[in-house]
Amino acid sequence: MKIPGAAAAFGVRTRLVLAFLLVAAVSAVTTAALTYREARSAVLERAQDTAVASFREEAERFVPGLPLDPEATRWALYDIAARSKPHPWIVFAEYGSVRVSSGDRPASGVLTAELRRSARTSPRGAFQRVVKGGDAYLTIAMPVMTRAVPGGRAVPSGLVLYAVMPLANEETDIDALVTAARDGALPGLAVALVPALFAARSVLRPVRELRRAAHSMGGGRLDTRIAVRGRDEMADLARTFNASAARLEHSVQELKDAGTRARRFASDVSHELRTPLAGMLAVTDVLDEDAGRLDPDTARAVRLISAETGKLALLVEDLMEMSRFDARVAELNTDEVDAAEAVRRTLSGRQWNDRVGTELAEGVRIRLDPRRFDVIVANLVGNALRHGAEPVTVRLSPRTDALVVEVRDHGPGIADTALPHVFDRFYKADAARSRSSGSGLGLAITQENVRLHGGTVRARNAPGGGALFTVELPFDGPASREGRPQDGPDGTEATA
Repeated sequence: MKIPGAAAAFGVRTRLVLAFLLVAAVSAVTTAALTYREARSAVLERAQDTAVASFREEAERFVPGLPLDPEATRWALYDIAARSKPHPWIVFAEYGSVRVSSGDRPASGVLTAELRRSARTSPRGAFQRVVKGGDAYLTIAMPVMTRAVPGGRAVPSGLVLYAVMPLANEETDIDALVTAARDGALPGLAVALVPALFAARSVLRPVRELRRAAHSMGGGRLDTRIAVRGRDEMADLARTFNASAARLEHSVQELKDAGTRARRFASDVSHELRTPLAGMLAVTDVLDEDAGRLDPDTARAVRLISAETGKLALLVEDLMEMSRFDARVAELNTDEVDAAEAVRRTLSGRQWNDRVGTELAEGVRIRLDPRRFDVIVANLVGNALRHGAEPVTVRLSPRTDALVVEVRDHGPGIADTALPHVFDRFYKADAARSRSSGSGLGLAITQENVRLHGGTVRARNAPGGGALFTVELPFDGPASREGRPQDGPDGTEATA
């Protein structure tokens, strides 16, 4: 299930800002981590190098008297501890089983076995950082060398000096670095939010303009264009949109012009044909009256001419009606009528009473255009009689807000492939009927008349066989359009 609020909360703007902040946070954390590591190493190495070098010098100057006198040695260790760098040491001496310390607390607890082994094997000594009880210490081991004879080779005397230096000050400095990095990260992210919002706005401004332009074009304003700014990808997108919009506007305008020319041509041709057709119909009527006194071949030709002339006249009238619909100048001249009586007049006027059954709800009054309602019913019934099979039934029933007219025949029905096209102009489901009496405009005119009333018309196959056409005309549909023409193609009021 799609949640509208979630889509709004995590739109492109929000995602851009979050991505910007994420990059800033990762950069800040990475920089802080690398800085912390390098600073920590530098602080510890500096303290370590200073302490090791200083303690080595003290160990090289120390010349103990052997056998080792613990008390004298302790005072010597006090003297060494007094010159400790960079922090005070606790100095510890080991000689065999003798253990001497310069501090009140024994410092041997932080001396590891590994450091002791390294001190005995390396004449240069060894050092190690140790954490004990949560405190960090630097431990240094230096073997004291002696010469058996003056100027001879130095050899281990067996005495090892150890220095234990607390790293509390260095740990305090390192903690201060961590605190500074942490305290600077949040303000840094807050500061980064400003360019993030600015960047998101600059990126999304063309997108919003494109959305508004697309919405405007979807509403019919094909002259909409986007301002091109800069030379980046968004500027290329704006130029592409403008070029596409210009081509679309040109194509649509060409189609409109072609449609206008086609409608004008059909309207002009229909108007020009009405006068000669009126004369032809008058002549054919006279010829029909005298056809009985002519020889059979001539009479058959006269009746054929009369019939085709009548079809041509009907086609011209249908074309003129369609041209009025296309030009949006078709008018509704409404009146309040009895729906059942209107249906009966339509059937009676065309002498269909004996061929068409009716189920008409009495007393239903509706405001509509009587002439156009007559065309709706006549076209549907005539279509059922020509292309369906009798019996044909017209059913009239009111609903809460609409009048429903149903016309059903009992023929073979409408093919599934033809159902979507039955209201198309000049469409005929059966190619063999291309020369039939119908022009293919009757159902299209019916649909336009229904739409003019604000209603709907549908076609389907009835469950028991045959085609079923259903018209729904709202009771309040045409009232708001009574006595005025429909809007023209450009949204202005059109006139006939």
